[in-house]
Amino acid sequence: MTRRLVVVGHGMVGHQLVDRLTSLDTEGTWRIVVLGEERHLAYDRVSLSSYLDGKSKDDLTIAGPVLRHDARVEVRLACPAVSVDRTSRTVTTADGDDIAYDALVLACGSRPFVPPVPGHDLVGCFVYRTFDDLDAIRAAARAGRPGLVIGGGLLGLEAANALRLLGMHPHIVETAPHLMSAQLDPGAARVLHQQATELGLRLHCSTATASIEARPDGTVRAVRLSDGTVVETELVVFAAGIRPRDELAVSAGLALGERGGIAVDDRCRTRDGRVWAIGECAAVEGRCHGLVAPGYRMADNVARQLMGQDTEPFDGSDTATTLKLLGVNVASFGATRPADGQALEVVFAQGSTRYAKFFLRRDSGALLGGMVAGGTASPLALASFLGRRPPADLEQLLAPDLPFLP
Repeated sequence: MTRRLVVVGHGMVGHQLVDRLTSLDTEGTWRIVVLGEERHLAYDRVSLSSYLDGKSKDDLTIAGPVLRHDARVEVRLACPAVSVDRTSRTVTTADGDDIAYDALVLACGSRPFVPPVPGHDLVGCFVYRTFDDLDAIRAAARAGRPGLVIGGGLLGLEAANALRLLGMHPHIVETAPHLMSAQLDPGAARVLHQQATELGLRLHCSTATASIEARPDGTVRAVRLSDGTVVETELVVFAAGIRPRDELAVSAGLALGERGGIAVDDRCRTRDGRVWAIGECAAVEGRCHGLVAPGYRMADNVARQLMGQDTEPFDGSDTATTLKLLGVNVASFGATRPADGQALEVVFAQGSTRYAKFFLRRDSGALLGGMVAGGTASPLALASFLGRRPPADLEQLLAPDLPFLP
């Protein structure tokens, strides 16, 4: 008997679920309705900056022609879901349609976090999330002028690179002592800081945005920082993090995580056996994951469940991140902050140009995780040893010619 799956969200993770399920469902068990909030087919949000470096929207689209013409899949663009009725098992769209489901997967993603600083809503303030956001930034950018990015994490660096591609002179404001504080230690961040500065980025760490000041016409004039610095700029991009989209869970009477997100177990199941949540909107055992790799694993896991296959619990261990912008090689993988006493640290460094740190389990020598910055080896080579003892010549494999720091 044919059943209907409704997928709320047509981002990278929602698309992965549909792609995986259609490949597994060789008997045509499921008919799928996808509700996308944006007017574009699913695209590679991780590579969004390349849209300002010559790539087109079509270049970044990941929904291939096979899926677009698959009779089992109906994709409704610019058609957000506004409520869920779990009693009648229907999803209501902004157009007023009620769509019945046998299974429902919430892949709603996240929204950019905009700190409530004075002036955050002035003309000239933007977020960095979608094609439409980048089109607006491109229209407002003025080559040769300063632009300011609030947030020094992975997304903030991508936004700063976007401004650089548009010919602007980017500033980055970060409240933490260094860039990418969630992934890098001070040693790795020092390499990133040095190379970013050499590329012309102005970095303001250990400070916050106090206010965004306006011209008489209501447009941005300058940004005042908490340390007293005033940066004159007409363009501000907020890239200070994300918040899970969990409104539909509230409308459906589903539980939320302590810090937001749709509460699910280690197989991405809500307390309703017909409803799952995956990607950035899901709080798996209380934790939200803001990276695409864990989201893909959630999608694959749920696709197998929908086909009645056995699955392993999602453990959230795939947290590898790579910065391929600005000509800087920075990456982290596995555990970057192991529990005290659990790990032995091994560090390789060469001034402020190359750095690598690895964590080995004290009792077995198994690789737990690490980070690299500068001219070091590929993080993929490192991640292949996670959970087992690396070779004895680890330093030559991963950081050739790099001096050892005992």
